[in-house]
Amino acid sequence: MQTAAPVVGIIGGGPAGLMAAEVLAQAGVAVEVFDAMPSVGRKFLLAGVGGMNITHAEPCAEFIQRYGAGSAPLAEMVRQFDGQAVREWVHGLGIDTFVGSSGRVFPTEMKAAPLLRAWLSRLKAQGVRLHVRHRWLGWTPAGELRLATPEGEITRRFSAVLLALGGGSWAKLGSDGRWVPLLAAQGVAVAPLQPANCGFDVGWSSYLADKYAGAPLKAVAAATSPSAVKRAGEFVLTAGGVEGSLVYALSRELREQLLAEPSQPVHLYVDLLPQRSEAQILAALQQPRGADSLANHLRRKLKLEGVKTALLHELLSKPQLQDWPALAAAIKSLPIPIRTPRPLDEAISSAGGVRWEALDAGLMLQACPGVFVAGEMIDWEAPTGGYLLTACFATGRQAAKGILAWLATRAQA
Repeated sequence: MQTAAPVVGIIGGGPAGLMAAEVLAQAGVAVEVFDAMPSVGRKFLLAGVGGMNITHAEPCAEFIQRYGAGSAPLAEMVRQFDGQAVREWVHGLGIDTFVGSSGRVFPTEMKAAPLLRAWLSRLKAQGVRLHVRHRWLGWTPAGELRLATPEGEITRRFSAVLLALGGGSWAKLGSDGRWVPLLAAQGVAVAPLQPANCGFDVGWSSYLADKYAGAPLKAVAAATSPSAVKRAGEFVLTAGGVEGSLVYALSRELREQLLAEPSQPVHLYVDLLPQRSEAQILAALQQPRGADSLANHLRRKLKLEGVKTALLHELLSKPQLQDWPALAAAIKSLPIPIRTPRPLDEAISSAGGVRWEALDAGLMLQACPGVFVAGEMIDWEAPTGGYLLTACFATGRQAAKGILAWLATRAQA
């Protein structure tokens, strides 16, 4: 009796799922991709709105360290599909790339849509079937996939299944975290989903919120402890707190501090004038002030004005503002009190997910033979800068390799 050719079902049409589909199709395996949204790759397209940062050009060893606690389990996967490999893959789709001044890699057109169109065209040519408006609901008692479609619920059975449903951020684009209880019910260990690359609430006065919400703090540096080396960058004041690239880069440390000791205050320490030493600032402050107000004195002697001066008035007492050594110290390390992260759905990405110990080397769930996971569903996180997409691609490829090995084993049984 002839055995039917294997067919793999992929739930989730984001970068991890589509990359796995490509690897499987190239190996001659039939693939069907299901996505709950009206079209695939919606979060991928959103990532390209401000310029499609596809990966990063820094050396692989440094690149891998960007994943923090996830560096060890992700290391080999990223080595096999690192930043240079991602660039070559993009070039293979007919899209040119360039390396920006920060080392970030972008398509020449700075858009995600042409890349996604070329990718989907190649996948369809390889025989990959895409099904949109198909939401995964879990399994039947017999082990079939349950899928909600516009025509009603259907069930499907596959030779192997890949879940690539994303984390819990940007629910309107499909990454809504609804899969967590479905996997937990199967005995899969899942770390709670938490916001990553996110803003934080501070609780500004109404004056600061009304006058400076949306104001950028440029040419500053920040750290999560007063003794740490500060990272240069910029961020934005919001009506209730802070957000932006520099805050995102430190969000993991801030979140972990908040979780570790909820009763203890957590601060973002900001250097408002990183180009000057504390001694230089103090010397400038000690120059004759004459009839100048404090605001004019700061502007004339230090070119410090606008939102930066407003922050000093917001966070320092009158005695501190009138004490030159205290003020100089605050300008170099102004403690902004951090209260809570912004909600998960607002975050660029999420931390948490399927724990590594719940997976085998091929990213198959130990509790669910034949079911694999990839992308942000797994418990890792990364800063912005192309690292998120690269790890999604790399884990998608790894899961596809795991599926191929699984299918080969089943064929020999």
